[in-house]
Amino acid sequence: MSNIAWNADDYNRNARFVSDYGHQVADLLGDIRGLGVLDLGCGDGPLTKELENRGADVIGVDASPTMIEKAKELGLNVAVMDARELTFDNEFDAVFSNATLHWVKPPELAVAGVARALKPGGIFVAEMGGHGNVAAIVTALIAATRLHGLPEFESPWYYPTPGEYGQLLIEHGFEIESIALIPRPTPLPTGMLGWLKTFAQTSLAEFRQESVATVLDTAVELLKPSLCDSAGNWTADYIRLRFRAKKITS
Repeated sequence: MSNIAWNADDYNRNARFVSDYGHQVADLLGDIRGLGVLDLGCGDGPLTKELENRGADVIGVDASPTMIEKAKELGLNVAVMDARELTFDNEFDAVFSNATLHWVKPPELAVAGVARALKPGGIFVAEMGGHGNVAAIVTALIAATRLHGLPEFESPWYYPTPGEYGQLLIEHGFEIESIALIPRPTPLPTGMLGWLKTFAQTSLAEFRQESVATVLDTAVELLKPSLCDSAGNWTADYIRLRFRAKKITS
């Protein structure tokens, strides 16, 4: 849920696994038949559709207009909205978010908005990048920019520990029911270069195009020994933070 100009077609080709893994996270909501659910960072809508199929009355929001246009093609009730500027007040029984909150800085704005959006007793279920997520990839990007004499790569992501994010939830009126880091090595269907072009390239937008290509190619070479097997299959070093929390203040 950032201001990145997402390309919906590239995302679908290089990162469809993001929503595919999200079905397990949705299971943490339990029985949502007849409940009002906010899908925070809905992207192009596959998990929003899944929540709808499970019987919920779902509204999806995302900061990307191109993703929202794709979601509308599925007939979903969706709108362009930044996670830091949620306008809902005491409206939902549950808020669901998959692979979005690590894009949101400062993180407390999203948590405060979710707390406002939920009814008392409402449930907040989410998965995001956790502490150590894509550590090898970030290190390779930093090394690649240094090797080519460019400004050092600055991660656009926020990857907290359970203790850090748990404290944030408690400070905003939530009771934590479960929270944990989950190592999840993730196969990349279009390889490391496809992942980098989808998720990291916009953080190098200040560089000339040829410099961006050089940095990405160098990062791929640096990552081969640790994240590419002998058959050429790439795996990203994902560590996810998954939690379920209940709003206990009005």
